[in-house]
Order: sequence, then C-alpha cells, then structure tokens
Amino acid sequence: MKPSHKSYEVDPLLPKMAEKRYPPLNSSFPFVTSYQTDNSILPKASKNIEKALKGGKLLELAYEFKETVATLSQTPVNISVTGDSGNGISSFINALRLIGHEEGDSAPTGVVRTTQTRAEYSSSHFPKVVLWDLPGLGATAQTVENYVKEMKFRVCDLFIIVASEQFSSNHVKLAKVIQGMGKRFYIVWTKLDRDLSTSVLSELLLLQNIRENVGENLQKAGVNEPPIFLVSNLDPLLHDFPKLRETLYKDLSNIRCGEALTILYGTCEKIVDDKMASWKERIANGNLKDSLGVRNDDDMGECLKAYRLVLGVDDDALQQVAQSMGTVVIAYKANMKSQNLDTLRREDWKLRLMTYAVTDCLLTFLPCLRGCFRRMRHERMLLLVVQDTKAILKKILEDAIIPPQI
Repeated sequence: MKPSHKSYEVDPLLPKMAEKRYPPLNSSFPFVTSYQTDNSILPKASKNIEKALKGGKLLELAYEFKETVATLSQTPVNISVTGDSGNGISSFINALRLIGHEEGDSAPTGVVRTTQTRAEYSSSHFPKVVLWDLPGLGATAQTVENYVKEMKFRVCDLFIIVASEQFSSNHVKLAKVIQGMGKRFYIVWTKLDRDLSTSVLSELLLLQNIRENVGENLQKAGVNEPPIFLVSNLDPLLHDFPKLRETLYKDLSNIRCGEALTILYGTCEKIVDDKMASWKERIANGNLKDSLGVRNDDDMGECLKAYRLVLGVDDDALQQVAQSMGTVVIAYKANMKSQNLDTLRREDWKLRLMTYAVTDCLLTFLPCLRGCFRRMRHERMLLLVVQDTKAILKKILEDAIIPPQI
C-alpha cells in the first residue's frame, strides 16, 4: 500500500467500548544494535581483549567481556511513555513497575487528565532506567513539533506509545516523528480487558483486528510497523505484558551495550584475521613442523589440534570458558566444524576431497604437486578453524550479556 504523505487519516477500529512477581532486571540482555553508549571504557577493554586474544587466552577474553558488560549495564536509560489523553498512560506505567495505584510513589491516575507535565518514575525492576510519564498529546492545543520539543524527545532513548479504544491520528503523528528521529518505539494497546468484555468478536479475532488496524494506519503514513503489544493494565501477567517486558529487557541491552560490543567484536575479528594472515605466510614458506610443534605436517588430525591451540579454541580452553560462563562445553562445541578431523571433513566437502586416501596415492606419482597440495589443505583447515573461532567469540560475547540457562 502506498503511504500517504498529505494527511493522517485513521480508520475507526471498534465502536466505543463502555499475584506472582517478576524477578528484578539483572542487566544482562541479548546482543543487538545500539543507540547510545559510553565509549570511555573502550580503549582499555580493546587493549585487554587484544592481549588475551593474541596470546590465545580465551578465559581472559571471557572475563574482559563480562567486565565490560557489567560496566556498560550501569548506563542510564530514558524511556518516554506518551500517547493520547485518556489512554491510560499513567496506569500503564504503574503496571510496568508492578505497583498498585494506591501506593505512594505511583503515577496518579483517574478518569480525567491527571498528568500535566513530564513526570519521572523509577523501578527496582529496571535499575538505572527513568520512565517519563508524558501528558497526552491531545491534552493541549500544541502542535506535534512543539510537543516533541517541550517533552524533550531528543534526550530519550526509547518510546512507548500508549493507545486504547482507537488508534488516532495523534498516535500516527507521534510514531512518524519518532521514526524520523531514528529511535526505537513500541505501540502498547491498553485496556484490553474492557475490549474483550464488550466486543462481540472472539478473543482471537479481536486481537487480530486491533493489530491489523494499528499496522494499516501506520503503513498509510509510511511508518514501519514497530513491536505491538496488547495488554491489560489490571493484570501485567496476561496477554502481551510478559512479551513486552522481555522485549524491553533486550532493547535496554541494545541501548547500553550494542555499539561498544560491536566495536569490541570487530577488534576480535581483526586480530583473528591477522593471525590467519600470519599463519598463511608460514604455510606458504613450508615451515610448519617447527611452527605448529607437530611431528608430521601431513598428519591433518595432529595439525588441526595445533591450529585450534594457537587460535585459543582447544578443548581445554573451551572447557574453562564454559565453566566460567555457567554452561556446558557442548554449548560452544556443538556447532564447531573443527571439533576433530572427522567432523571437519564431514562438514566441508573441499577438505574432504583434499584428504581422501586416494588423493594421497595419486600424489605419490606427482611429487611436484605434493607440496602445493599440502599448502592448500593447510590453508583450508586454517580457514575453517578461523571461522569457528569467530563464531565462538561471538557466543562468548552473547553469553556475557545474557547468561546461558542450563
């Protein structure tokens, strides 16, 4: 559907429609792209990671990743909750914080507009996070531009647009502005309990109707569909509330850690690539026995163990890292092609072809090609171990952010 740039026409959605606790957030989330970060820790972290990786000390590398994540996880994050007046913005903030409306530090709620200016709230469930309760866009005659400026959208990292009963033109305008700022946002449809109690539709059809209506109205304005969550402020255990919290955890990691960790992973890749280039030179010079410390450089199984050792992904190193990360070693070895020569040959047809016994027999009659073929086999094996090394480094980084569950 072609987006409309001239107006924000919004289709009607519905006719007017008259305890377990979550654990606190532990500052560990998945590895994704970032919006902000404190780069002041990067020089030291990069230096330590470079030293550990060049020395093939995978355990030291894992500790450095964990320490970096712990530091980044203290970065403050600002989340603005906005929408139309009467959509239950303050009630949603209380539900997200898992507190009742009667508690002393709850956001004030009521049938009339209660939030007049920006108000900030915190929660032990979201350490170092400020939730900004904003007046609804329809509360005044402000233009969207003035509202965005007065509500200080620029200093916020993430936005939650709250809607209920109808996805209005104001919601669309807010979404369009936030997308234009390049910042992430969610649509949260509240008061779902009232919708379900008054609608003649089945629950499945009603939820589908709401999602499709929100998506279509955003599409008309040229807005990419964001995560959409349908919730009841009365019970933060039902419907999409658990999924919303899980997504929020991930995006908090995104905001805090993503850019810095992407830079650090890039440092790791460069060091591994430099190691590969250095070893390719040794392979080309034919000086492998001494360099690898092997008795026979035609024994590919022995050479494979040596390559894994010099790159720091030998069995002992992986076992140590798994223990430090609170998981089992198979978590790191499961997807490795280079576990042993059999797995490597099975997973890579080129190396399998190069290591057939019949191939070696043929080369006995062509001694002039034997050295060239040996170099090809070693280069191929080195490349495959390097690929595994990069995958393992990425997993260590991800496990440093969100500890594995076993």
